Amino acid sequence: MAGADPSRSFMKDVKRVIIKVGTAVVTREEGRLAVGRIGALCEQIKQLNSLGYDIILVSSGAVGIGRQRLRYRKLIHSSFADLQKPQLDLDGKACAAVGQNSLMALYDTLFTQLDVTSAQLLVTDNDFRDKDFRKQLTETVKSLLALKVIPVFNENDAVSTRKAPYEDSSGIFWDNDSLSALLALELKADLLILLSDVEGLYSGPPSDPHSKLIHTYIKEKHQSEITFGDKSRVGRGGMTAKVKAAVHAAEAGIPVVITSGFAAENIINVLQGQRIGTLFHKDAREWVQVKEVDAREMAVAARECSRRLQAISSEERKQILLKIADALEANEKIIRTENEADVATAQEAGYEKSLVARLGLKPGKIASLANNMRIIANTEDPIGRVLKRTELSDGLILEKTSSPLGVLLIVFESRPDALVQIASLAIRSGNGLLLKGGKEAKRSNAILHKVITEAIPDTVGGKLIGLVTSREEIPELLKLDDVIDLVIPRGSNKLVSQIKSSTKIPVLGHADGICHVYVDKSANLEMARRIVLDAKIDYPAVCNAMETLLIHKDLIEKGWLNDIVVDLRTECVILYGGPRASSLLNIPQAHSFHHEYNSLACTVEIVDDVYAAIDHINLYGRHATVLFLIGNNAHTDSIIAEDNEVANMFLRQVDSAAVFHNASTRFSDGARFGLGAEVGISTSRIHARGPVGVEGLLTTRWILKGSGQVVDGDRTIVYTHRDLAI
Repeated sequence: MAGADPSRSFMKDVKRVIIKVGTAVVTREEGRLAVGRIGALCEQIKQLNSLGYDIILVSSGAVGIGRQRLRYRKLIHSSFADLQKPQLDLDGKACAAVGQNSLMALYDTLFTQLDVTSAQLLVTDNDFRDKDFRKQLTETVKSLLALKVIPVFNENDAVSTRKAPYEDSSGIFWDNDSLSALLALELKADLLILLSDVEGLYSGPPSDPHSKLIHTYIKEKHQSEITFGDKSRVGRGGMTAKVKAAVHAAEAGIPVVITSGFAAENIINVLQGQRIGTLFHKDAREWVQVKEVDAREMAVAARECSRRLQAISSEERKQILLKIADALEANEKIIRTENEADVATAQEAGYEKSLVARLGLKPGKIASLANNMRIIANTEDPIGRVLKRTELSDGLILEKTSSPLGVLLIVFESRPDALVQIASLAIRSGNGLLLKGGKEAKRSNAILHKVITEAIPDTVGGKLIGLVTSREEIPELLKLDDVIDLVIPRGSNKLVSQIKSSTKIPVLGHADGICHVYVDKSANLEMARRIVLDAKIDYPAVCNAMETLLIHKDLIEKGWLNDIVVDLRTECVILYGGPRASSLLNIPQAHSFHHEYNSLACTVEIVDDVYAAIDHINLYGRHATVLFLIGNNAHTDSIIAEDNEVANMFLRQVDSAAVFHNASTRFSDGARFGLGAEVGISTSRIHARGPVGVEGLLTTRWILKGSGQVVDGDRTIVYTHRDLAI
């Protein structure tokens, strides 16, 4: 079954199907029969009948059709005086009697044209109180199906003894939705299909643009979340009645699908296992639990493996990294092949050039990643380092030591090289790791994960690093605050915001990378030229590239402003200006000073002095919408100046994670800082700030070593609180 949903694989074993069609499907807005829709329904039933399915039809619509016909008859037999009188509503039972005749006449005509025979069976809820009736009903339907006849059921409203048939829900059934569920149980159906005038069950009224189609109904999850809209325009219950009937049947073991009766092939598509409509199934809750267990098991496995990693010696951890570095180089050809396939797919899909640029592993990149991993391997062991030693009392020594955080969840976009960097840092710091990369790097991430985990010895376990392949698993992982200790999103501000708002787990992220270069009037202008060009064109797609160039007003007269504009344009950089620069240079005005281009484009603005530059950076270097998430910090900013007093003022007062003097913003990188690699750049004030290497993935523990001391109300102990050499 092409395009089938795995959760609907049971459809291949379905033999007996009950199809319930609602009044809104069989009638048009004005109440007349929707001949086209009924015809399409009959054609599908004919096809399924020919394929060997047992098809039982439950059809509403008689009351609505009868009401429309009787209103017409009443109208043509009324005098003008009669029409001036208050019009009383028609008797529902009379409407049912007239409408049922018309409805079955149409079914009989259409089925006859298709060389199919149909049979009418009218029932009331009182009938089902009789055991003999139920037995005879089963035998009659069995005989009809054996003869390839289509039984067409409807509630016999014309003779029903219920006083309020449209409101009373105390009977065995109270509308055709509940009748179809009852028949599904009585006649041992394999599937119940409820056809409606909408695609299925939505999280809210279908007319609400925020409502989403629920593909699989889980009572424990959706019962309290769903908001129902208006009831059916013509029938009795609408979606509320369908859901009640579907839940009842599903709990009894009969799968149910609510879907649209307006689509010509929907019944056949349902039976092919396609993911349309809303499925109700007794095992639906277990399917979701399996996903939750999978997410939890992945996280728990990473934690267990991390504890084994921490238990081995520093040398053994070092050898793991060295072995992975060798494996990366040994598998470079296949890694490049998979990466090139990802790049080609991204280009064909029309992704932005900046994303494609971050996606590619350029020649020499694998060697560089392997070399950085070896650098990390040869650094001092970060686990268990004594950071502070204090004598609390004679013979009572307290040590503050470094310790792994536990399990990290890293969500990153585009860049597959990030997977290698993060994995190397996690292993060196003794942390378990869960990785979710962007779908555009699916093949690259898969091969890199395979190469890395296969190089991890069994004594630790390859499950130390889990690769999350489905986007649907992320919400479940974000719930695991009892297992996962830190989430690090590497990507857009939108990604950081979405993750932070969806979890109780601490999040270490950064805002948009709005990096500034300020060229002071005291700058060495040739140096300034080299730094500005490097900051913009060396790798424009990354977060440490310059996005805004601030220039002291005195450099206009010196001609340097025009010179740098020419140089940038020569390198194909598109320029946008602030209010002053745009009018002076005749360039388009930037729509915002807080804009991350990630491409060969940047904003240029003129400022009066270093104070104005500092104010500009502190105002626009951060994103107001994420201040509450990650701290009101900017990324990386640089001043080009020979005046040390001006430079020092800039370094002190610019409130960014990294602030440089006479250097390109491109140096803001874990590898260039000597960290070997980075899991990301944090603009937060909490825990870690700037490029986050091994130390950013550590916390601390207190180790107390005594010789039998007790507190005893502090009566016998003498505190010294003396710092000791480490």
